[in-house]
Amino acid sequence: MGKKDQVIQPITDTLDNVVSSLIVSDDGKKLPKALYAGVLPIAGIELDCAVLDDGTRVLSATAVFDAFGRSRKGMNERLEIEGTKVPPFLAAKSLKDHIDQEVINRTKLIEYQDGKSVKTGYDATLLPKMCEVYLRARRAGDLVQSQQKLAEQSEVLLSAFAQVGITALIDEATGYQYDRKHNALRLLLTQYIEESMQKWLHTFPDSFFAELDRLYDNEPTTSQKRPQYYGRFINKYVYEPIEHGYVKSKLNELNINDDGSRKGRFHQWLTKDGREMLVRQIGRVELLMEMCDDIDSFKKAADKRKKVSIAPYLFDEMNQIIE
Repeated sequence: MGKKDQVIQPITDTLDNVVSSLIVSDDGKKLPKALYAGVLPIAGIELDCAVLDDGTRVLSATAVFDAFGRSRKGMNERLEIEGTKVPPFLAAKSLKDHIDQEVINRTKLIEYQDGKSVKTGYDATLLPKMCEVYLRARRAGDLVQSQQKLAEQSEVLLSAFAQVGITALIDEATGYQYDRKHNALRLLLTQYIEESMQKWLHTFPDSFFAELDRLYDNEPTTSQKRPQYYGRFINKYVYEPIEHGYVKSKLNELNINDDGSRKGRFHQWLTKDGREMLVRQIGRVELLMEMCDDIDSFKKAADKRKKVSIAPYLFDEMNQIIE
């Protein structure tokens, strides 16, 4: 799907949106807001969609009907399953045995703000679930003749969803995909980084520097006088491998002044979890140093080592977004 095919409408914090934040639902609760809204072109149709401020991806109520080429008439005709009134697009006796609780949970109508307007929609993941309902009913021979075309449309839609998930499609249609990586990165870095610098704690053991002295064939060094390239070594082999360099980049931003001077040590910005990861990483590097005869053999061995992560699932999600 090319960018030229997208209709992107980011919702900005204008005065109108500030006023709209006062809108509440019938039960007095503040309505979620559409941060991003757009049009999703799929299977030859265009569906209005949005990403809400709670992360929910929604299709407008009309869009769900449009997906199956139906109008919104008959909204008062509801099939009731275990006390829940099923929306009209699923309210058929032929479908009743094929609607499970997972589908019912997604049929709740969602009210949300789009600018100054209040709109209604459904959780976007309802649409592929609807398709599955129609196809199950067809396999069981429960569909009436007029519903056969709905099953055919379900096949078309599910084929499109199989290539790219509904969530990813909406993120692209609304432009939200361009912000997702920033949110994922923020969540990742909160695992490591404190908001303010912490007090200094002895972190790198003397044995670590003793190994560095040996690998570089230097006389024993002290904390008061060590070569600057030791610092470059630590940056490259201790800090850089953590979360593929994202943590190191944030530490540079926090700790290095405009004139190049440093406010403190990198580890003074780390959370408890971040510090624990750093200590483990120091141990990994020191163990590898002990196994090598000189700095050249260490560099060759280090190139084969994998990068490390304290939150692999967050990093994997962010990496997929960026790619």
